Amino acid sequence: MQIESYNFPDDLYYEKNHFWAKKDTDGNVIFGATDFFQKLAGEIVFIELPAKGAKVQQGQSFSSLESGKWVGKVFAPVSGEIVDANGELEDLPELINQSCYDEGWIGKIKPSDLDEELANLMKTGPDFENFIKSEMQKHKK
Repeated sequence: MQIESYNFPDDLYYEKNHFWAKKDTDGNVIFGATDFFQKLAGEIVFIELPAKGAKVQQGQSFSSLESGKWVGKVFAPVSGEIVDANGELEDLPELINQSCYDEGWIGKIKPSDLDEELANLMKTGPDFENFIKSEMQKHKK
């Protein structure tokens, strides 16, 4: 789904702090920052990667990233345990800007309850579009 200049793939799930989630073939959830987030942040210059084995709660921050504009929080789209992190981001945090839905993924979570957690997230459609448009208004310069 394209909303003005922002791209939101239809096969992903989205949470209110602008992070996306996707089920992988192992039943884990890959996550990262959305196109809206990375454009709002500007060039990402540093990310504190999540520690493997760390427990995270849906909607709670557990890490941070920095851009030329500010320091922001990384929020968990689902609850569970971190099972992997994208080590490439240590040397190339700008991958989040260049390829936020592919090479710029942040981590993987083994969810505590996959179906319940995903049910709490948004999918593309009219309600999601209204949410993004309200977020655009809120963050207008």
